[in-house]
Amino acid sequence: MKIALYDVDSKIPNLALMKLSRFHKEKGDGVEMYQPLWLDSYDHVYASKIFNYSNGSMLDPERMEIGGTGFDLKVNLPPEVERLQPDYTLYDYPHNIGFTMRGCRFRCKFCVVPQKEGAPYENNTIAEIWQQRDSDFVVLLDNDFFGNPAWEDRIAEMRQHDLRVSFSQGLNIRIITDDQAKALASVHFRNLSGKKKQVHFAWDQWGKGTEKLIDEGFARVTDAGIKPYQMAFFVLIGWHTTEEQDLYRIDKLHGLGADVFVMPYNRKDPYQKALSRWNNRHIWRSVRWPDYRRAGWQPKQQRAYEAAVG
Repeated sequence: MKIALYDVDSKIPNLALMKLSRFHKEKGDGVEMYQPLWLDSYDHVYASKIFNYSNGSMLDPERMEIGGTGFDLKVNLPPEVERLQPDYTLYDYPHNIGFTMRGCRFRCKFCVVPQKEGAPYENNTIAEIWQQRDSDFVVLLDNDFFGNPAWEDRIAEMRQHDLRVSFSQGLNIRIITDDQAKALASVHFRNLSGKKKQVHFAWDQWGKGTEKLIDEGFARVTDAGIKPYQMAFFVLIGWHTTEEQDLYRIDKLHGLGADVFVMPYNRKDPYQKALSRWNNRHIWRSVRWPDYRRAGWQPKQQRAYEAAVG
């Protein structure tokens, strides 16, 4: 059979598609990345859409088997595919990607993980993920690493093999313990590229007590030996927060010396697009937000948008 794999929007090599590639190659099938012009030549097409905001106009449910959180939360790989090691040759990726756990302890309404995966549970050891031994870099896709009942064992593996590790989805600084902060400081944490010693956290919500928890977690992490400049924070905007609250979180984190990556909840909202662009492209270093807002985003645009969406 001739199999095509359609990666709609992954930012990194798509783990599910790599496992499907392994499954079909072991059966003797030919596997290639999807080319729209050759649709009629394929015996089967698998498509994966991760983000609900990405363009899925080329998806054809009648001719493709489609999955991914951006398409259908209920679609999962068959067990016989899920248990396979990924075929990294699909992307010519030289490192390692996987989950040590699935699920999450929380039920944030803006996040689909609890609905899709439920409560935290173990998934793989580091040794099981670390298949490409020529590389010492492992990218973890865990949504709640320290929610893993076996997190101490996984940290021990990282240290034993002296691996560089990216906690790519971020860690929950609000509830990190002293022991967890010390464990984190003891490993070679890195950003997603593996080139920078940086670990990601998040300040997604605004509410009573949240800032206090962030401050306490920040203190635990710095007391463990991690420098503020080695921290980065995902900051969700547009989810029950005002412009003032968004700017407060961004400014405070910059003031503490951490990097900030703004994540708009609604990427079509002119204000959210403008604020994320201002921060993420480092325009904030040279232009104040009020000045940038006047030049690049006007309240009338926001009113027109709100009128259009009702």
